[in-house]
Amino acid sequence: MRRISAPSHLLGLVLALTAGALVACDSQGSEEDAAQALAEQLVGALTAHTAPPEPAATSDSAVAEASPAAPSESLSEPESESEASSPLADVPFVDAEGKPVESSAVTEEVDEVLAGMDGLVPTVELAGGVRLAGDGGDGGDGGDEAERTAAATLTWSWPDTDEGAWRYDADVSLVRSGQGWAVTWERALLEPGLEPGDVLDAVTQPADRGDITGAGGEVLVTERRVVRIGIDRSKVDAAAAPTSARRLARLADLDADRYATAVKAAGPRAFVEAITYRDGEVPARVEAAISTVPGVAGVVDDVPLAPSRDFAAPILGRVGPVTAEMVEKDPQTYRPGQLAGLSGVQSRYDEQLRGRDGRIVYAVPEDGAEKRRTLYEREPEAGRPLALTLDRNLQALAEKVLSATGPASALVAVRPSDGAILAAANDAGTDGRNDATFGRFAPGSTFKIVTALALSRAGLEPSSPVRCTPTITVDGKRFKNYSDYPASALGRITLAEAFAQSCNTALIGERERIGKNDLAEAAASLGLGIDHDLGFPAFFGEVPDAASDTEAAAALIGQGKVLASPMAMATVMASVQAGRTVVPRLVDQVDVSVPAAAKPLSDDEAATLRQLTRGVVTEGSGRVLAGVPGGAVRAKTGTAEYAEEGAIRTHAWMVAARDDLAVAVFVRTGKSGSATAGPLLRGFLYGAP
Repeated sequence: MRRISAPSHLLGLVLALTAGALVACDSQGSEEDAAQALAEQLVGALTAHTAPPEPAATSDSAVAEASPAAPSESLSEPESESEASSPLADVPFVDAEGKPVESSAVTEEVDEVLAGMDGLVPTVELAGGVRLAGDGGDGGDGGDEAERTAAATLTWSWPDTDEGAWRYDADVSLVRSGQGWAVTWERALLEPGLEPGDVLDAVTQPADRGDITGAGGEVLVTERRVVRIGIDRSKVDAAAAPTSARRLARLADLDADRYATAVKAAGPRAFVEAITYRDGEVPARVEAAISTVPGVAGVVDDVPLAPSRDFAAPILGRVGPVTAEMVEKDPQTYRPGQLAGLSGVQSRYDEQLRGRDGRIVYAVPEDGAEKRRTLYEREPEAGRPLALTLDRNLQALAEKVLSATGPASALVAVRPSDGAILAAANDAGTDGRNDATFGRFAPGSTFKIVTALALSRAGLEPSSPVRCTPTITVDGKRFKNYSDYPASALGRITLAEAFAQSCNTALIGERERIGKNDLAEAAASLGLGIDHDLGFPAFFGEVPDAASDTEAAAALIGQGKVLASPMAMATVMASVQAGRTVVPRLVDQVDVSVPAAAKPLSDDEAATLRQLTRGVVTEGSGRVLAGVPGGAVRAKTGTAEYAEEGAIRTHAWMVAARDDLAVAVFVRTGKSGSATAGPLLRGFLYGAP
């Protein structure tokens, strides 16, 4: 069957025809050619008329997003100028009795019928050629020329999914009148099931979003009850709506002017959301506004939420209405009003989690939606769950431990036996950043675990003698120990004691033993510095080549250009505890493996590192962890200097392992690892099973 769509050359045909005139049959043409030309003109006009309008320039995109009525206004309430310029104005129409119909009336009816199609843009094609009645059409004798009729079939296709569309054929009647042809107007040529007065209404059937689960399959994120608070424009006069919006915004601690502008711009029946609260958490002053402030309303809904507002928030991310940028970037996937993952793993795995919405298209008669008829239906497909390794209890414990800190802080717990990230917590001081797995900080003396491995590979043993001096100078740069370093541990001491007391000068003094790549290779053996995709934002750290002797010396004590995240340092401690290179993992469906570049730990190397880190707790700077219940605790403290606002401050670190648990605690600004990070780590280990 020949199908003729409406390519660009047909638009030229539309413009070439005389506006509002019947398509004439010249002496050289044929009746069939003239009818065919009219049918093709109709296809071109419908295609052009239903095409999306050019986006209008706006100076306030936020207002446009906040106005639910905006998308349909251009179609359902066209201005007279747009009516006059509609390609349908060039198509001659008659009614069922053959009387001419104004094209403006047809344009209004087309817009009325299609206004409810949710912004979908159809494809219209001509299925085959025009079929003449009378001569050559039905075998008759031709009859009176004024009575001649023809028929054509339009194939409509409405995009619904990537795999398919709602397709149907609609018959069109053409009539010969006077010197030309005209289209018999009826709503059924837009959809054959439509009767006079019917309109189309496409209703999205939301798919159930997949849950996010944690360790043991426990549900972390699922649909939970919320209350959306906002202004219902249908319940307040247009003049009073901005005033109500400002009152509500002040009660909810929002930008009053911005919200009032959004409410003013919204349609007369729009609900303009101001803020969403979990069920039972609506402040009394806001709840009172529902009955005291005109237009304020609360809408109950169910949305995907974690157990609490802050639970692993930077990692899990959030779900909300799609943004204008998302729609513009991927209009085939996202439409205004839909919910989607906006950040974290909710965004990264949105396609998997969101499933596929269903759709129902109704024919709605003039006398009410209760008599609507279903023309098309596609069932929604639920999203697939996403399994993570986070342990709900340990994550909650980590966040509770960090809740008392003032500066930005983070805590990561890794299971050494399989690399599972059991907790990745960020406190309020991080301002929503994911410092736990994606932060980039100098690790300070916690990095001495890596240095100790490099020195072990260079021939030093825990009992090997080293010199711990108050200061040491390298290429003009003076290095010293931390301010509370015990004087009793100065002088000739063992490597084990230098490690336990965290003597900077002793390790820097052994720098000649370490080759150019030795430190980076030791780091890789402990899971640090080799980046790969884990399926979530993760920074494994970096140990770049030193540009000078000073940089090389600073790297030995975890400063200079050496960087790590709390996750990376927890991985280092997990590798010590496991006796092999550990690769952290969070997303079950993402396979992880030890990079080929990582030289395996030998049994002797692992034993040395366990001995050194155990000594930190029994006789060194990590005594704060002595007495923690469970198996033997191994640890390393650390501080790292950084500049901020013209002052030199210190990061506070501590890493530890006990049984099948390795933990790193980072505090952006603190006194020392043992004094600042130590109590936090101790509290976590006491609470962890």
